[in-house]
Amino acid sequence: MKHISINISGKVQGVFFRASTKDAAEKLGITGFVRNESDGSVYVEAEGEDERLKKFVEWCHHGPKQAVVDHVRLKEGSLKGFTKFEVKRL
Repeated sequence: MKHISINISGKVQGVFFRASTKDAAEKLGITGFVRNESDGSVYVEAEGEDERLKKFVEWCHHGPKQAVVDHVRLKEGSLKGFTKFEVKRL
Protein backbone atom coordinates (compact mmCIF):
# COMPACT_ATOMS: atom_id res chain seq x y z
CA MET A 1 0.00 0.00 0.00
CA LYS A 2 1.11 3.49 -0.83
CA HIS A 3 -0.16 7.07 -0.23
CA ILE A 4 0.17 9.89 -2.75
CA SER A 5 -1.00 13.48 -2.91
CA ILE A 6 -1.85 14.79 -6.37
CA ASN A 7 -2.25 18.42 -7.47
CA ILE A 8 -3.94 18.77 -10.85
CA SER A 9 -4.09 22.11 -12.66
CA GLY A 10 -5.66 23.31 -15.89
CA LYS A 11 -9.34 23.43 -16.79
CA VAL A 12 -10.27 21.06 -13.98
CA GLN A 13 -13.11 22.83 -12.15
CA GLY A 14 -16.65 23.00 -13.50
CA VAL A 15 -16.07 19.93 -15.71
CA PHE A 16 -17.19 17.15 -13.31
CA PHE A 17 -13.57 16.39 -12.42
CA ARG A 18 -14.29 15.54 -8.77
CA ALA A 19 -17.20 13.19 -9.51
CA SER A 20 -15.26 11.53 -12.33
CA THR A 21 -12.22 11.15 -10.07
CA LYS A 22 -14.37 9.42 -7.46
CA ASP A 23 -15.73 7.03 -10.12
CA ALA A 24 -12.21 6.26 -11.41
CA ALA A 25 -10.88 5.70 -7.88
CA GLU A 26 -13.73 3.38 -6.92
CA LYS A 27 -13.29 1.30 -10.10
CA LEU A 28 -9.60 0.87 -9.25
CA GLY A 29 -10.11 0.20 -5.54
CA ILE A 30 -8.41 3.46 -4.49
CA THR A 31 -9.34 5.16 -1.22
CA GLY A 32 -8.92 8.82 -0.24
CA PHE A 33 -10.55 12.07 -1.32
CA VAL A 34 -10.72 14.79 -3.98
CA ARG A 35 -11.49 18.50 -3.53
CA ASN A 36 -11.39 21.75 -5.47
CA GLU A 37 -8.81 24.29 -4.38
CA SER A 38 -9.32 28.08 -4.28
CA ASP A 39 -6.61 28.55 -6.95
CA GLY A 40 -8.67 26.60 -9.53
CA SER A 41 -6.77 23.34 -9.17
CA VAL A 42 -7.94 19.98 -7.87
CA TYR A 43 -6.26 18.22 -4.92
CA VAL A 44 -6.37 14.45 -4.40
CA GLU A 45 -5.08 12.18 -1.67
CA ALA A 46 -5.09 8.54 -2.74
CA GLU A 47 -4.11 5.22 -1.23
CA GLY A 48 -3.87 1.82 -2.81
CA GLU A 49 -1.65 -0.82 -4.33
CA ASP A 50 1.18 0.53 -6.49
CA GLU A 51 -0.13 -0.75 -9.84
CA ARG A 52 -3.64 0.56 -9.16
CA LEU A 53 -2.24 3.95 -8.14
CA LYS A 54 -0.21 4.11 -11.36
CA LYS A 55 -3.39 3.56 -13.40
CA PHE A 56 -5.20 6.18 -11.30
CA VAL A 57 -2.42 8.74 -11.86
CA GLU A 58 -2.54 8.01 -15.60
CA TRP A 59 -6.27 8.78 -15.49
CA CYS A 60 -5.56 12.04 -13.60
CA HIS A 61 -3.37 13.20 -16.49
CA HIS A 62 -6.46 13.55 -18.71
CA GLY A 63 -9.49 13.36 -16.39
CA PRO A 64 -13.02 13.53 -17.81
CA LYS A 65 -13.50 14.48 -21.46
CA GLN A 66 -14.39 18.14 -20.69
CA ALA A 67 -11.19 18.69 -18.67
CA VAL A 68 -7.89 20.10 -19.95
CA VAL A 69 -5.08 18.99 -17.63
CA ASP A 70 -1.95 21.17 -17.79
CA HIS A 71 0.10 19.84 -14.85
CA VAL A 72 0.00 16.90 -12.44
CA ARG A 73 2.28 17.03 -9.40
CA LEU A 74 2.76 13.96 -7.19
CA LYS A 75 4.09 13.62 -3.67
CA GLU A 76 4.39 10.42 -1.67
CA GLY A 77 3.36 10.47 1.97
CA SER A 78 2.49 8.35 4.97
CA LEU A 79 -0.53 6.07 4.87
CA LYS A 80 -3.63 7.59 6.49
CA GLY A 81 -5.84 4.51 6.37
CA PHE A 82 -8.72 5.85 4.27
CA THR A 83 -11.62 3.39 4.05
CA LYS A 84 -13.44 4.90 1.04
CA PHE A 85 -13.04 7.58 -1.62
CA GLU A 86 -15.03 10.77 -1.18
CA VAL A 87 -15.58 14.22 -2.66
CA LYS A 88 -14.78 16.97 -0.17
CA ARG A 89 -15.65 20.66 -0.17
CA LEU A 90 -13.15 23.45 0.52
